[in-house]
Amino acid sequence: MTPTSQLQIGLPTTDLSPTGAESEAAKIRERCRSLGLQWLEKTPEADPDAIALITAEVSVRVRAVPIRVERGRLIVAMFNPLDVGAADEIAAISKLPVTRVGVEAEGFGELMRRAYGTTAARIAESLAGSAEPAAEESIHNMDAIDAADVHRMAEQPTLINLVNLFILEAIQSRASDIHIEPFEHELKIKYRIDGVLIEQPPPPKHLQAALIGRVKIMAMMNIAERYVPQDGHITLRFEGRKVDLRVSTIPTIYGESVVMRILDKSNLPLDLQSLGMSERHRATMDRLIEKPHGLILVTGPTGSGKTTTLYAALSKLYDPRKKIITIEDPVEYELSGVNQIPVNPKRGLTFSIGLRAILRQDPDVILVGEVRDNETVDIAIRSALTGHLILSTLHTNDAISSIGRLIDMGAEPFLVASVLEGLIAQRLGRRLCNACKARIPFSEDTKSRLTASELSGFDGGEWRTVGCDECKKSGFRSRLGFFELIRINPTLRNGITKRLSASELIECVDSDFANMRQDGMKKAQEGWTTVSEVLRATQNVEDGRN
Repeated sequence: MTPTSQLQIGLPTTDLSPTGAESEAAKIRERCRSLGLQWLEKTPEADPDAIALITAEVSVRVRAVPIRVERGRLIVAMFNPLDVGAADEIAAISKLPVTRVGVEAEGFGELMRRAYGTTAARIAESLAGSAEPAAEESIHNMDAIDAADVHRMAEQPTLINLVNLFILEAIQSRASDIHIEPFEHELKIKYRIDGVLIEQPPPPKHLQAALIGRVKIMAMMNIAERYVPQDGHITLRFEGRKVDLRVSTIPTIYGESVVMRILDKSNLPLDLQSLGMSERHRATMDRLIEKPHGLILVTGPTGSGKTTTLYAALSKLYDPRKKIITIEDPVEYELSGVNQIPVNPKRGLTFSIGLRAILRQDPDVILVGEVRDNETVDIAIRSALTGHLILSTLHTNDAISSIGRLIDMGAEPFLVASVLEGLIAQRLGRRLCNACKARIPFSEDTKSRLTASELSGFDGGEWRTVGCDECKKSGFRSRLGFFELIRINPTLRNGITKRLSASELIECVDSDFANMRQDGMKKAQEGWTTVSEVLRATQNVEDGRN
């Protein structure tokens, strides 16, 4: 199993407590009320003059925000008003007596964001001038840094706060990944938000070893090993919910590059409509997954949302009377009522071995994370033939190419034709912010990239981004899918058996078939996304049926 670190990151803090801290928070709240300390249910407004009395770094460390000065006393909103030491420190810094009030976790997080903004950037900036000469010299010689020194630096409270805040801000920004990239003279931090990497204010280069070391400690990795890729896992609590981070490191010429995949189940749309699937596609999908047996494949490149679509299908399929088992690499989200198996090749658990074992568990529905090799294809097809519904993914550019890929992997065409029930291909594009989107006339450049039939579907102009506070000036909020869905009809089965090419097979699909570009253009016409997003996501999909 991948090493796991469990953390509490409900708020920026130097002490990330274990999961399950909700009961502890409730105890603090009741204790405060018994002592007569005020407890605020809503986020209070803070006076800028009061905020200025302590720095963002101190606020993060002691988990407290001054909100106003009243009758010569400083009113301080605290995550834990029982922390007398923190109150004393604020009193010493502000030179004012302190009155403590409590705030709910979510309200406190919002208060801190309002008061100090991008606190991670502020802390990184404050640390920029703290490099010692020895540290500066070692920037270009990471080998010279001893593992014990890295561990010591990574345990410094300010450094811990900095890493916690990078993670906190990424989750708050709905980021799917955090990238830490070392270069010769700088260390870059990027968040992938709605599929696009957005660079953040960089921390100082001399913190590289300590910052990456801190992440590796949190993920239970070997901080002394810097020359081989490593994988780790962090489980944390954020605003009362569980968030998983899948951590990966690889060595580069200027140090280790780190990517943290944020798996936040609260942001996972577990229904096909939320994913952007049209009503017609959803109706076809419903008919496919209601079949008692057969093979359904979701195809597309890495990061196109294939697993999320399968999860949404499983959620719709769930019935206590059905045994549903998945085998995944890795298990990205925990699904209630579903038995999920993580692949572990180091211990001999591969897709093919796991799939064989699953068949002895009397399942009704099986999800195979990915069809990768001949053996997995063979077992999946034979499982579908023996009365199981198999859902899986495959890496192809479009839906119809999946048939040729299965045959290339050694599957007999007549078996593929017998078990295959449906093919879905998809891409992801960014969804327009409903609060600020606007319609504008087409530019000549956009017109030149669209067909006459596509242009005719727009009502005199295209929808474009504007940018507002709700979408943080990006013009987009979340993503949606562009789909193509093929139901395997008798004509198509006959064509598969005859080994027809993909260009010949596509002529056998149902008359209402629409490819991903056509599906995307329909959504651009309805104001869900922009033309440029559709063209970017579906650039390798030609217009029409080919």
